[in-house]
Amino acid sequence: MSDAVDPSYRWNGAELDLDAYLARIGYDGERTPTLATLRGLVYAHTTTIPFENLEIILGRGVPLDMEPLQDKLIRRPRGGYCYEQVGVFAAALERLGFEFTGISGRVVMGAHGLLPATHALLRVRTADDPHAWLVDVGFGAGPLEPVELTAGRGEFALGAWRFALNLAYGPVGEEEWTLRQFGRDGWIDRYTFTVNPQYRIDYVVGSHYVATAPRSPFNQRPFVQRFLPVAHHVLDDTTWTTAYPDGTEEMRALEPAELPKVLAEVFDIELDAADAALLVRAEWPAAVARRVR
Repeated sequence: MSDAVDPSYRWNGAELDLDAYLARIGYDGERTPTLATLRGLVYAHTTTIPFENLEIILGRGVPLDMEPLQDKLIRRPRGGYCYEQVGVFAAALERLGFEFTGISGRVVMGAHGLLPATHALLRVRTADDPHAWLVDVGFGAGPLEPVELTAGRGEFALGAWRFALNLAYGPVGEEEWTLRQFGRDGWIDRYTFTVNPQYRIDYVVGSHYVATAPRSPFNQRPFVQRFLPVAHHVLDDTTWTTAYPDGTEEMRALEPAELPKVLAEVFDIELDAADAALLVRAEWPAAVARRVR
């Protein structure tokens, strides 16, 4: 959606250091709003910037203003969760002239009951292709490319990883899409989403809920991901899992003292000495609950 359509629909693109962002993700391709550029940006961002909720675990907030986002995700070797990642990526798309809207997904996998729509996504159009594309750079588990929003898409592979996209219609006739993925337990639903536009202020509200709500898993324990073409690394509390495209997994239990080293070497997250020491103390709610049992 362009400023000409809605002057309030802006993504802070003018504040983004575009050169620094593209250098951070290792993208040196064309800077035109084409499908090839979009594919290159999604691949580079997804395989470079990790997913992490460590600011919450370290007792800090998660600001979505461009300056703190740039400092964390671009200048320092850190990552972020979906609202942070989409904030930076949307700013880059705005600078490059893409047409897009924010949308929200409702996570299904691992959910116990209905959850709010708190996963940030983008619906993007390019200058050289008539289709709309789903872009998900903030889930922590790909896809490595944009996904064409086509009703009959069904199962497909992006690199070695397998996905499926299905379309149904809600109670008042609205489109409701479901993205599925293949893993250890076979095919599972990842999330559902509609294409109703979301503004940055909507993401601020969603981010606040994710960071503070008692039901949110992201304020209970560390959750970090690094998605690569042939492996998906996940740190959930103190369990490090490496998943592969064929559905196999390797798991290892870590001691809190090992976390800073594993974060740096596997997840490309560098903590300063003070934050590393704080993390090693393991004072997040899930760890405290284990100690008092």
